Amino acid sequence: MLTRSDLLGLGFSKIAIEHRVATGRLHPIARGIYAVGRAELTPHGRWMAAVLACGDGAALSHSSAAQLWGIGHEEGKRIDVTIRRRSGLERPGIRVHARASLSKRSVVRRFGIPVTHPIQTLIDLATELKPLRLERAVNEADKLDLVDPETLRKALDGYGGLPGVRTLRTMLDRHTFRLSDSDLEILFRPLALAAGFPLPLSKHWVLGYETDFFFPDHDLIVETDGLRYHRTAAQQARAVKRDQKHVAAGLRVLRFTHWQIAHAADEVTGVLRQVRTIS
Repeated sequence: MLTRSDLLGLGFSKIAIEHRVATGRLHPIARGIYAVGRAELTPHGRWMAAVLACGDGAALSHSSAAQLWGIGHEEGKRIDVTIRRRSGLERPGIRVHARASLSKRSVVRRFGIPVTHPIQTLIDLATELKPLRLERAVNEADKLDLVDPETLRKALDGYGGLPGVRTLRTMLDRHTFRLSDSDLEILFRPLALAAGFPLPLSKHWVLGYETDFFFPDHDLIVETDGLRYHRTAAQQARAVKRDQKHVAAGLRVLRFTHWQIAHAADEVTGVLRQVRTIS
């Protein structure tokens, strides 16, 4: 993919460029943008052409950047491009985002294409996606080693009041919020009593595994999860085996996040009441 400026800089004259277009060696893609050799574009070619069409300093962004990074999908055939200037620029098939505040650190290159950094891409996605899809994008970024949730959460403090930061921060805090064992016990016990359960046994061993809370008269185990994103594969496998062994022995297992226990007491109590009625 070359621009007219690239060709002129390489020493091609206007006539030479027109000749190569006429003979099929160059294919006009957009004004001043040419594909070399063939007119059919790969997705990478489409993205590069869109960025070039928007001028110097432009970068692939939002859902298009997410697809390039492998953490999301474009909406239809529209390509998202951000430019670092205030402008009413319009290009067919391109949604142009004018942001003079986009910092240099927020733009990198992937496969030669200027694109917003994964952190900036996730912030942008937070302005558009529903919570479940946003969480999926964060998980994919972690899985692909683009940015882990802990690093992402810390980095958000350096992005000021950008749109999307608050939404992304709230989502991360909800899933990585963690209570100390003592605070967890202090907060959970009243919820159990409110649901009609007796006080549970805390940190009690059942079938070879330590449980967070155990109600022996109701064959019920309650486990609580904090820092969910940072659990290793081995830790997750152990938790699965523990639950399987308990359920196979006729016990019931409930899981709540630390955030639910601290900030959604009615939700936790409601679930416990439902379980209480069928015990």
